[in-house]
Amino acid sequence: MITELHRNSNILLCKLLHSTRKTIFPPHSNCHIRTYVEVYMKRKKDPYFDSIDSIHKSLKLKPVIALKNFFISSSSSPHDNYSIPISSVSKKGPEFGLSIRVLRFLRNYPSFFEEFEGPLYNLPWFRLTQKAVDLDKEERLVYEQFRDDIVTRLKKFILMSGTRKMLPLKIIKGFRWYLGLPDEFFKDPLDYVKGCGRFEIVNIEDGLKGLSVFDEQSNNGSKRKIFSTMQKNATKSGVYSGGENEAIAFPLFPSKGLRLKQKIKDWLVEFQKLPYVSPYEDSSCLNPDSDVSEKRLVGLLHEVLSLFVEHAAERKSFICLKKYLGLPQKVHKCFERHPHIFYLSMKNNTCTAILKEAYCDEVAVEPHPLSNVRKKYIDLMKESVVILRSKRGSNSRAINQENADSIDLGGANDRTFQLEANVLIDQD
Repeated sequence: MITELHRNSNILLCKLLHSTRKTIFPPHSNCHIRTYVEVYMKRKKDPYFDSIDSIHKSLKLKPVIALKNFFISSSSSPHDNYSIPISSVSKKGPEFGLSIRVLRFLRNYPSFFEEFEGPLYNLPWFRLTQKAVDLDKEERLVYEQFRDDIVTRLKKFILMSGTRKMLPLKIIKGFRWYLGLPDEFFKDPLDYVKGCGRFEIVNIEDGLKGLSVFDEQSNNGSKRKIFSTMQKNATKSGVYSGGENEAIAFPLFPSKGLRLKQKIKDWLVEFQKLPYVSPYEDSSCLNPDSDVSEKRLVGLLHEVLSLFVEHAAERKSFICLKKYLGLPQKVHKCFERHPHIFYLSMKNNTCTAILKEAYCDEVAVEPHPLSNVRKKYIDLMKESVVILRSKRGSNSRAINQENADSIDLGGANDRTFQLEANVLIDQD
């Protein structure tokens, strides 16, 4: 009796587990358990990725562009290249992320900001240089012509938040530099995205506002599927047909001198064979301890970086996305475990995650419309170094000339005194 009861309870438990597996987890979540391999290696520097100015000068360019935009929005004299007194901006350093005085910062970039004496009390005023004004016009033209592209990138960024399809506006504002969003967007988000899909401002916890996206419908009434960069490239290559549980291998770009242990190589081969789960699909039912879950995380980070202007971002910026994109607690470890896909640069006293594919395969990742303008801004920023070096050289030559003149004058006085002394002796 007891044996039969025990057998029946086991059968009931098996049926329960079987039914739970069917209703809760999608097929790919149970096909593969985690075969965790400790991927640890000494970090290998790559001079190529460490020397990309569009990435590493971007952080220095950010406050320059913010100040440039402040000049344009605050000045009452656009005819005079948006001139303003230093008093109107001197107390706003923290708003632009500056750790030094605003006056000193403006003087560090004479190729952007031209200093002159104001109309009253000889106080310093600044105006934008003509080159800065011309580049600003080009930037605004890009925002106007490629508004649909920029909004589409924002939409994809929001859709990676899973079933909520919503991100707080403060999170979007924190990623505005990476996404290439203009100031006009934050004045009226719904007006800026008008005609580019269905968006809505929603109230979320703690009185915050969020921007949500509604699913677009295809002609037959079904939900329109969004393809990631990985899926698009695999489809073009003919290795992906869009079927369920299909595998897509990540393009690998090993850095020179970077060697993996054999067990890591073996694990990586099996990892590439796992099903690819799009970052735009609901992953709430995915087993977080599976290798498939890790592959989805790699795909999500790959897709996020592919949307950004420089296809790179500070690694610490992903911390605030954990809650909204469903990232694991140690998401930063994913960059370290996949050095053939991501490169971590330690320049500028920060850790920057770079998507290798964007810089090793020119056609794989679609460039951001704003990328060329950013590069031109960086070139203009470099001109400041030349201008300052020239000024220092001129000042040094002027000081040396003054010293030489004083020495010559002193020598001449000595000779005059000697002649006068000789004349007095002769008279005596």
